[in-house]
Amino acid sequence: MLLRLFLLFTIVPVVELALLIRIGGLLGLGPTLLLVIGTGAAGAWLARREGLRAWLAVRDELQGGGLPGEALVHALLILAAGVVLITPGVLTDIAGILLLIPPVRGRLIARVRNWLGRQVEGGAIRVVGGPEGFSGLHGDFRTRPGARRPSRTGQRPSGREIVIEEEEPKTD
Repeated sequence: MLLRLFLLFTIVPVVELALLIRIGGLLGLGPTLLLVIGTGAAGAWLARREGLRAWLAVRDELQGGGLPGEALVHALLILAAGVVLITPGVLTDIAGILLLIPPVRGRLIARVRNWLGRQVEGGAIRVVGGPEGFSGLHGDFRTRPGARRPSRTGQRPSGREIVIEEEEPKTD
């Protein structure tokens, strides 16, 4: 993980710099600066608009007595888009603006949800939660208080840990 972060924080800026130099050589300094400033301004405007929309959706779900699941994920992705947009560069601006487009965010969320579902089903991720259970990745889940399973390292979970298992389908 540390190697991936190191590569991310070194390779992305180098690629961005090389791309800006290349674009600057083709278009000149003025148009290149306008491109970077323009995409940043457009991204900031989109982030503000979509961020407000996401915040209102989170607020509405909370006022309705529910937990803001998907709306909160959208809000977090909009925050990530804003962070990426303040980073100077063409690729980061493109990534940030794409994250601000609702259908793109929706597809990304669906892909991550499917990936997480496969990880849970394959046993690579163990889902642990509170006493209420939750609806999520691939079905409704309920808690089994007092459930104890050995972890991947062979250690027993703490007494406060509750393992969540998929609920059996009900037959009438």
